[in-house]
Amino acid sequence: MMKRKKVSVIGAGLTGATTAFMIASKELADVVLLDIPQMENPTKGKALDMQEAMPVIGSDVTVIGTANYEDTKDSDLVIITAGLPRRPGMSRDDLVSTNAGIVKSVTEQVVKYSPDCILMVLSNPVDAMTYVAYKTSKFPKNRVIGQAGVLDTARFNTFVAMELGVSVEDVRGFVVGVHGDDMVPLVRYSTVGGVPLTQLLSKERIDAIVERTAKGGGEIGALMGNASAYYAPGASLTEMAESILKDKRRILHSIVLLEGEYGQENMFLSVPTILGGNGVEKIIEVELTQEERDAVQRSANSVRRVISVVDNM
Repeated sequence: MMKRKKVSVIGAGLTGATTAFMIASKELADVVLLDIPQMENPTKGKALDMQEAMPVIGSDVTVIGTANYEDTKDSDLVIITAGLPRRPGMSRDDLVSTNAGIVKSVTEQVVKYSPDCILMVLSNPVDAMTYVAYKTSKFPKNRVIGQAGVLDTARFNTFVAMELGVSVEDVRGFVVGVHGDDMVPLVRYSTVGGVPLTQLLSKERIDAIVERTAKGGGEIGALMGNASAYYAPGASLTEMAESILKDKRRILHSIVLLEGEYGQENMFLSVPTILGGNGVEKIIEVELTQEERDAVQRSANSVRRVISVVDNM
């Protein structure tokens, strides 16, 4: 019998637990859910609850909860969700110092026990935290990936489908750049059922959708009060994990290290990427207008500013 894949999810909060459950439900891998020692019992409880759901779902994977990194040993994929959540009115930059320390510490433990794994990062601000994981791990660039583009594109697709009254399955959005206000929806590459979005909606309606997409996380945080989004981020991480674990080689918008692509050097930004068994198999580069290049540059400048905070810690 072929050995089942192993995924460790670091951080058993709402996003981490949701991700662990979705991965287990799809029978993608055995799952280890890890949190800090003070949260060991609740983490074990969540994992046991998930395990007891597997017979109903029809999945034969195992799910364990722990506070011991030894339990994550030899993971194929490690997903880092640990860190402070974004609160209403809080900029992503406010999170950087604390979360950089958390991601650095987590990454050191991951490298110790799973030196051959692929690292996926969600902790905010995610572009800079992916940089922290890359710098700390010293992994090759294909094995360090951030999640934002799948989520940003999903939000964009949601609002387009709502506006047009069509199935979300037929909407193909195209969002690149930083995760936040300076994200870059490439509207002319976005289609609905193969029809360019620009032929279906006015510029004013598209601009409104772009604005809502950019502020999507803040909108949910304001409604929830003391929490941030977790279902859509969890689903986005799971989609990326599935492409890697099954070597599906799907084109998914992921935060990766750019070395010349899109005019950027030594920069982590979300771009269309082929994800497979080796992690980042290929970066897909598309032609940009001058206006689009300028927008990508603004995105990069935003990330570079946060990374400078990390480098000066």
